[in-house]
Amino acid sequence: MVNAFRIALFVLLAAPPAAHAADASITSRDVPLVGARSPAALDVPQRFDMVGLHWRGSGTVDLRTRSEGGRWSPWRPAAPEDEDRPDAGAPETSRPGWRLGNPWWAEGSNRLEVRMHGRVTRVRAWFIATPSARIPLRSVSIAGSPVIVPRSSWRADEKIVRAAPRYAPVLRLAVVHHTAGSSTYRPEQSAAIVRGIELYHVQANGWNDIGYNFLVDRYGQVFEGRAGGMQSNVIGAHAQGFNTGSVGVALLGTYSSTRPTPEAERSLARLLAWRLDVGHVDPASSSMIASGGNPRFTPGAGVYLRMISGHRDADFTACPGDSLYARLGALTEAAATSGLPKLYEPVVRGTIGKTVSFAARLSAPLPWTVTVVGPDGSRVARKTGTGDRIAWSWNSASLPAGRYGWTMEGGSSVRPARGAIGRAAPKPAAPRPPLLSGLAASPAVVSPDGDGYADETIVRYTLSERSLVTVTLEDEASLPVAALLANVRQGPGTKSLRWLLDTVEDGRYQLVVTARSDSGRNWRLTTDLIVMRSLRAVRAEPPAFSPDGDGLGDTIAFSFVIAKAGQVTVEIREQGRPLGLVFSGWLEPGPYAVDWDGRLGDTVIAPGSYEVWVTLSDDIGIVWQAAPFVVLHRQG
Repeated sequence: MVNAFRIALFVLLAAPPAAHAADASITSRDVPLVGARSPAALDVPQRFDMVGLHWRGSGTVDLRTRSEGGRWSPWRPAAPEDEDRPDAGAPETSRPGWRLGNPWWAEGSNRLEVRMHGRVTRVRAWFIATPSARIPLRSVSIAGSPVIVPRSSWRADEKIVRAAPRYAPVLRLAVVHHTAGSSTYRPEQSAAIVRGIELYHVQANGWNDIGYNFLVDRYGQVFEGRAGGMQSNVIGAHAQGFNTGSVGVALLGTYSSTRPTPEAERSLARLLAWRLDVGHVDPASSSMIASGGNPRFTPGAGVYLRMISGHRDADFTACPGDSLYARLGALTEAAATSGLPKLYEPVVRGTIGKTVSFAARLSAPLPWTVTVVGPDGSRVARKTGTGDRIAWSWNSASLPAGRYGWTMEGGSSVRPARGAIGRAAPKPAAPRPPLLSGLAASPAVVSPDGDGYADETIVRYTLSERSLVTVTLEDEASLPVAALLANVRQGPGTKSLRWLLDTVEDGRYQLVVTARSDSGRNWRLTTDLIVMRSLRAVRAEPPAFSPDGDGLGDTIAFSFVIAKAGQVTVEIREQGRPLGLVFSGWLEPGPYAVDWDGRLGDTVIAPGSYEVWVTLSDDIGIVWQAAPFVVLHRQG
């Protein structure tokens, strides 16, 4: 390929351009294998602020970093706490076959040394650049919560989040961690550390998002972690086997021998008190919780846990460090005694049309009320009492089926518990079908650059009556930029129209279809449509190769052309199913080629038909192209 920049697979290092120096970025590089007495050294082409190691084998690895001023850090274990990970079977998994180290804060470093102990077959270093320049940290405070720095303020990269959040039906407990990194950072560095952890968890470990639900720094700043709602039961990736129904809170730093600062302890206690109160969990209680499976507890095993537990209570780990773990009793007492009075463990059992029982516990004897409202919002039942226990059996035999709401209250100073019981009545069928339905554009991302891939889109919709139809494209200001149909009469049925958008500039648009029926009905439908010419000409050359090590046709080149700078990934898929990542990094405009030797981890890919998928993400959206290739293993 003429003037192509060829990316070496085994280095996987694509330095971000200078124009993006203020953004966080992550790159990786394989480390030469050496013994424990001869450290492997890496000179890194650009400055990094955080580093973490992945490795294969039963051995262990240590690391140290050198600052730009020439000072070396102490040797540190790569994974003092490597048990933070998603639940087994969850739709987010760690890199298969790799052991995952922790990300270590090493601001302004340019060199790495690695020592290996025991059997280590491969080591990969992940370098994170996350500038710590002072930025205004906007904070929010929900009713009763400490001041929390939201994701938007610490500049979470929402574009790299792999999937929508998942939720547990109830909150059971809080799990306290430390991140096992530096504990001597400055206040303005905390947001940069959180950004670096997000990059490492998502792009290095392969998780959906940052693993922790909240993070607290040594100065008492609280950061929102995994997205999905700070008051919602978002399932994290912090305590394998116990992520569902827990909230993971991590203190930034290492607290094996260093006690947390008073500021950190105060914020941590207040955060735990508030978040457990939202879930109506008594911080001072304990419960038997079934394990989802991890190296310590088999799936289904009952584990007796405190409602504020350290990570070591649920797995083979020293997390959250001896000093922080020793403070959990004091933190529990502070959380349990702040914000009183509280309502704990609300339970509702039964069905509408029969007896429904309500039960809960109050932190002190108080006047309490249970209220039930019907599907229309009107009150259908109410019970009052006084004491530290709510207990009421309600006979709902005279009521029709439906969705009923309930509230348990202990006065104006207690956070009420709310929920619903019963099923909503089915909605009556619509008397007439919609005039216009089923609008879709396929593909929804169009690349009209003449390379034969997604050059046009197919517009489909269904009419239920004969109508005058108009099909237009509107920009983000709702101004029309192109028209496919203008008041064209069409009969009922599904329509399929080809649209070549070669005169439309790159951007985000709304595809708008309006219909006016002969009977006087009017209808309007819209759908998103993106025009991107950022990526083209994805090829696999040669179309077949044999990675058998005989020196003939052992590699394949995946080539493509970038028209606009963006984050690029190159991955191998089989019938659309992802098998492994070949390249990930920021690329400037130009032609590129990625050489591949047919290996996914330590395994040579099996013979068969595959595709290479190239994906580019920029400020407009995400565009991808695929090219097929065949793996043929020669015999002898």
